[in-house]
Amino acid sequence: MTSDFKVTLLGTGSPGPSIERFGMSTLVQAGGDRFLFDCGRGAIQRLTQIEVPPSTVDKVFLTHMHSDHLVGLPDLWLTAWILGRKTPLRVWGPKGTQNMMHHLEQAFQPDIILRRDLDELLPQSGIDFVVEEVQEDYVYEENGVKITTFDVDHYPVVPAYGFRVDYDGRSVVLSGDTRRCENLVKYAQRAHLLIHEVIAPEAFKARTTGWFSRERQRKVIDHHTTPEQAGEIFSQVQPKLAVYSHIIPTRWEGMMKELTEDTRKTCSGAFEVGHDLMAFEIGDEVRVVSKGQE
Repeated sequence: MTSDFKVTLLGTGSPGPSIERFGMSTLVQAGGDRFLFDCGRGAIQRLTQIEVPPSTVDKVFLTHMHSDHLVGLPDLWLTAWILGRKTPLRVWGPKGTQNMMHHLEQAFQPDIILRRDLDELLPQSGIDFVVEEVQEDYVYEENGVKITTFDVDHYPVVPAYGFRVDYDGRSVVLSGDTRRCENLVKYAQRAHLLIHEVIAPEAFKARTTGWFSRERQRKVIDHHTTPEQAGEIFSQVQPKLAVYSHIIPTRWEGMMKELTEDTRKTCSGAFEVGHDLMAFEIGDEVRVVSKGQE
């Protein structure tokens, strides 16, 4: 029996470009609704790969305003309109989201005018957008789906949010970008699936030596979560399954070994290192239905 609550990791990478790991983006399907959490590089290509028409994805939640979580948004907004979206794109995000969408509309005015008024005569309604700037404890609630916003600690990036999705007695929590954060532990209690960011410090330092100073390396590591720290969080939350996404560095020799061995120092529960297109069905248990692109 197919679950009516499904999660697909569209992109599990970090800012560095990679064919194997696209930019950060997660699709949550609950009942008849589809929600996109972040919209990094290549999100619309991954939707196409799993045969989800981009025109049917019209609800986007943004964790924070870092570019690697946003650069796929104009592609989704514009291309899904070309492919048949007739309703406004709804976007929830931190302060600054409205300003960003307004300026995207200005930047793409020549294209919009051509396609709407002169060439394909596409409907104005499909290129419209509705933005809601959110704060902690903001709750979206429609069609039996409840999405709760909570603060995480990605300082100096403020605000930065995680999200909890509850549907029919089941739950998914997305950490967003964060260092170890007790507020996330609080909101993630009793989650079925916890999707958490991670940085492998030794692999990251090896990957960036020569073009990052040691101070810059330290700063980046400091506002993300190491595998040992993530393992502590998994042990506190005890989800049915924990999964890594937004993996830093995107790929480097020894990274997988560092992730798995260091997590096991502090966690004995079930966890997976996520890959693009890895998918999960959320029932009484969490079932991996696709291992994705390894």
